[in-house]
Amino acid sequence: MNTQFWVVQAFNGISYGALLFLIGSGLSLIFGVMRIVNLSHGAYFLWGGYIALSVIHFLTPYTSYAWAISLPVAALGVAAIGIAMERLFLRSEGLAFLRNGVLALGLGVLISLAIARGTSFGWPQFIICAALATLACFAVLRRIAIVPIDTDVLRQVLLTVGFAFLFQQAALDIWGGNNMDINPPPAFTQSIVVGGVYLPLYRVFMIGMAVVIGIALWLVMEKTRMGAAVRATVDDAQMARGVGIDTNKVSMFIFALGAFLAALGGVIGGAFLGIYPGLDFEMLPLAFAVVIIGGMGSLGGAAIGALAVGLADNFGKALFPEISYFTLYAPMVLILAIKPTGLFGRE
Repeated sequence: MNTQFWVVQAFNGISYGALLFLIGSGLSLIFGVMRIVNLSHGAYFLWGGYIALSVIHFLTPYTSYAWAISLPVAALGVAAIGIAMERLFLRSEGLAFLRNGVLALGLGVLISLAIARGTSFGWPQFIICAALATLACFAVLRRIAIVPIDTDVLRQVLLTVGFAFLFQQAALDIWGGNNMDINPPPAFTQSIVVGGVYLPLYRVFMIGMAVVIGIALWLVMEKTRMGAAVRATVDDAQMARGVGIDTNKVSMFIFALGAFLAALGGVIGGAFLGIYPGLDFEMLPLAFAVVIIGGMGSLGGAAIGALAVGLADNFGKALFPEISYFTLYAPMVLILAIKPTGLFGRE
């Protein structure tokens, strides 16, 4: 093991940490601001990659910038999905009529499918049955007093993990179960030589993208009124509401930002990891490890946590492949033992 080995492994670990920062920073902010245990965060990563694949496939015959266009399109599309999920299902107040309507429609379709199973139902009969079942479910849901989800961690976990499975199955139905790769522009497929070491240019791009996004997030959080509102909400949401900060809008902004960053990571990581069913549940524990090490709501903590997890994962697989999972989560266990709130977490 010469110097080149250590340099290459460190570079690979840092580039992997850059990818983990994109998914972990959004999850950290959602944790810190909303106190929501979002187990569907990995699905945003997966859907970002799949949407980018569709955009690239559609635009490639018309433009050579299909990959570049897919980055904002996929990220904004998943951010819109995140906003819809947060507004309809993770908020206790507001949009109750629409939320009940969506739930009733889903239940109505399920009931109609159950009734139609083994029968000769045609589409007209199926639609009529689903409509009647939807109206009945809507009438029942309107009379049920729903316990606020904000204060019930168990319901948060059950709801978001349910969405994770729904997103995963929807991706499987839409894009199939084959492994896919996002091919970056030819310029990023080359390598640069630094001190006699060949470094893939795409990994350099990943590191640069994480640095740029990290600086942009820091400027927004530290130098703008929205950032001040976010910091106040993280510190004390009740006090923030008392001084006139609309914490609902802050929560919506943070949830959309978290989904945006995760989807962006999915597009960038698609050329690095590939896109395939199950990738969401592979990335989710790593994102939680980043949050636990860095602390909830801290961008600096997310950066350090992502770097620690990336280096631990890469060096663990290179030096101790038999116990690589231990070396991956060992930093998290150590931090929890010393400082349960994470390196930069608040009580």
